Amino acid sequence: MTQIFYTYISEENHQYLVKKYLNDFPDDFQKKVLAYKRWQDAQLSLLGRLLLRTGLHNKNKNYINKAISYTGYKKPFLIDCSVKFNISHAGEIVVCVLSESTDIGVDIEILTDISIEDYESHMTKRELDIIKKEVDNKAAFFDYWTQKEAVIKANGKGLSIPLKSFEIIDNKTVIDKESFFVKKIHLDQNYRCHIAFKNTLDLKIQNPKIINLYDLQRLLHK
Repeated sequence: MTQIFYTYISEENHQYLVKKYLNDFPDDFQKKVLAYKRWQDAQLSLLGRLLLRTGLHNKNKNYINKAISYTGYKKPFLIDCSVKFNISHAGEIVVCVLSESTDIGVDIEILTDISIEDYESHMTKRELDIIKKEVDNKAAFFDYWTQKEAVIKANGKGLSIPLKSFEIIDNKTVIDKESFFVKKIHLDQNYRCHIAFKNTLDLKIQNPKIINLYDLQRLLHK
C-alpha cells in the first residue's frame, strides 16, 4: 500500500518546529536545515523528514528511527527497512510518499508563468506538440514536468537520465528495459503532483492525508 502525506509551511509554527523536532535528527541534517537563509526552505526540509516519520509511525513504530543513507546518485533510502519513500516540495507544500511494494518517486510543482520555449530542449517533439495543443498550456506543461521528474526519482538515477530520452504514453514509460507507471495526485488546485512506481502500478493508494501541527504532536508524541 502507498501512503501519501502532505502539509503546508507556516511561519507562525517555524520556531516551535525547529525547537521541538530538529534535535531528533542527525547532526549533518541539523546543520543543513540551519544553513538555509530563508525560513521557508528550512521548514520545507524539516517537514519532509517529519512527514516521513509520520508515515513510518503509521506502518510500524520500530521504523521511526531508521537511519537514512544515499545511493551513488544521491537518492535517499532507509537502512535495513523495506519501506521505500520519496519527498518533494514546491511553493508552500511538502509531500512525502511511502511504499512497501516498489521503488517510488514523487514530484510537485506550483503553477507559475513560464515560457515553454525555455524547456524545449528537455522535450520530445510529440510532448511539445501535445502541450501546445492544450487550452491551458501552463497546466499541461507542469503535468508533463511532474510526470517526468517523478519517473527519474523512482528510477533512482535522477538527472543523469535526460528528460528527453523517454516519453510517457498512457501513464507508462520504459527506461533501460524497466517499466515505470505514473499517477496524478490532487493536493491543491494551484499545484501539479504525480507519483511514479517502478515495475508495477500500486493499486492500493491511500487518499492523500494532510498533516497539521496537532497531527505531528499526536503521532510523534512530542
